[in-house]
Amino acid sequence: MSQLQMRVSDEDRERTAQQLQHAFSEGRLTQLELEDRLEIALTARTYGELLGLIDDLPVDQPQVDDVVELESKNGHIKRAGDWAVPRRLRVVSKYGSVELDLSEAVITHPVVDIELDLAYGSAKITLPDGGVANVDAFHSDWGQVHTGDVPGRPRAGAVHVVISGRTKYGSLTVRHPRKRWLSR
Repeated sequence: MSQLQMRVSDEDRERTAQQLQHAFSEGRLTQLELEDRLEIALTARTYGELLGLIDDLPVDQPQVDDVVELESKNGHIKRAGDWAVPRRLRVVSKYGSVELDLSEAVITHPVVDIELDLAYGSAKITLPDGGVANVDAFHSDWGQVHTGDVPGRPRAGAVHVVISGRTKYGSLTVRHPRKRWLSR
């Protein structure tokens, strides 16, 4: 199933409605266009339906077809802290490892696609609290894929990360952030 066919949440519908109202306030939509699109947005069932309503409007984030690519031949690729996660991320590393920490990142999309192309390196992806990850499209020839207790199916209100790609000799680990115990 493609991401465009995935079912949306009430929050997704509301976010799209806000984008439409903002476009109307900027003069990009007429009153009639706004009303027609809002009616569809509030009854939409899939991301494809929602994206069809806003794909002709300017946005500050990457469009569905935009891909941010990170590449390294033998260095370590690492993203952590307060960084903007694109809708689609393609990571290529021949000999190095990859560490993507999404736990404190700014994620404006309900679904994030991460494609990993690793030859000899491994990848570790840390999800935000409550995040889910589907790793069904990731293959490791000689390594392992570890997801622990990370759910694989979409959940309402949770970031859904879809991981695809391959590694020849490395592994993939997907986990939630470690709990930090506060001293009293």
